[in-house]
Amino acid sequence: METIDIARLKSGEVNLGTSIMAVQFKDGVVVGADSRTTTGSYIANRVTDKLTHVHDRIYCCRSGSAADTQAIADIVHYYLQMHTQTSGAPPSVHTAATMFQKLCYDNKDALSAGIIVAGWDKENGPSVYNIPLGGGLFRQPWAIGGSGSTYVYGYCDATYKEGWNRDETVEFVKNTLALAMSRDGSSGGVIRMCVITEDKVERLFVPGDQLPKFWQGKEVLGTDSKKEAELAAAVAMAVDA
Repeated sequence: METIDIARLKSGEVNLGTSIMAVQFKDGVVVGADSRTTTGSYIANRVTDKLTHVHDRIYCCRSGSAADTQAIADIVHYYLQMHTQTSGAPPSVHTAATMFQKLCYDNKDALSAGIIVAGWDKENGPSVYNIPLGGGLFRQPWAIGGSGSTYVYGYCDATYKEGWNRDETVEFVKNTLALAMSRDGSSGGVIRMCVITEDKVERLFVPGDQLPKFWQGKEVLGTDSKKEAELAAAVAMAVDA
């Protein structure tokens, strides 16, 4: 009986080399992501929506294989709809996260999927769950994932504070993703965010030309223009001599 060579099939797949995050605040959660999808070094889509609706007040952020994470999100969405119909009440964020975790763990050898699940429910209020590669399940006040996350762990540790309001949390997510996108070649495009509270889900959008800007290495050698001009003049005199 022939076996499927998963490694060969996955070598050229469409990949969400990405920066994703979710942050909890008093009244809800903010989820955010960049929008770049790659196949190797080629950008297949520069305006991807990586924030996926799975229930009224529950969203997930997807990283890894685009096909794998889309399929998992579709399955969880179906099960949550069935759960709502049979129980007569909306599911908790923990229920949704547990469904994601089971699918990721049971198929960990065949999937490339790192997922963050976040939302609001009546049982726990706002909550954020991280499901990294391998299928673990961790509840955290904030979570980041994808290839760009490695560049911003230090920034998040140094900057995050408990007790933030909505606007402070949105600013934190926007700045973190902008920093990750500036360093990570597999992240880029625009920033999409969702603010999920008891009352509503609010979509936010930051175009690529309006991203927050930070230090960009203009003084790599630590010399100012005057010193550079003096050095150039000295070199010119030496050449003339």
